[in-house]
Amino acid sequence: MDYIEEVLVSLRRIIRATDLHSKYLAKTIGLTTPQMLVLQTINAHNSVTIGELANHISLSQATVTTILDRLEKRNLIYRERSKQDKRKVHAHLTNEALTILKNAPIPLQEHFTEQFSSLEDWEKTMIISSLQRIEKMMDAQNIDAAPMLDVGILDRESIALDHADEDSN
Repeated sequence: MDYIEEVLVSLRRIIRATDLHSKYLAKTIGLTTPQMLVLQTINAHNSVTIGELANHISLSQATVTTILDRLEKRNLIYRERSKQDKRKVHAHLTNEALTILKNAPIPLQEHFTEQFSSLEDWEKTMIISSLQRIEKMMDAQNIDAAPMLDVGILDRESIALDHADEDSN
């Protein structure tokens, strides 16, 4: 296999691993990776405004609002206007969301973070520079992306379990 094929196969494997993990999340807990990340961030910060939440996870407020709308429909979060500043709205988790988080599989980016953190600094720098070079080669350096391993549109609906079953067949 030549160099180009090796790079393309590695990229495809990374994309496929991300896709498989997304489908696994959808099948096991019925949530997308961005929805899971929003729940985890709310849990970590207890009470958080939509703007703060968007900043923490590097997504636009519009995207976060759409994700929150979907989570609220599923009774996983509720929103409450601040008593001190009526312009601010805080997102809170329901007990059902806490149960889901407790039983959820480890997100792919957490596993990656653990592995990456254990590398030597020179290895981290080499990986980062190589990936940034690939970005440029694919004219992807200006594409908006959140720091999460997921595929597809970030504010999409939860993937129906029957679709996940169809894809695995």
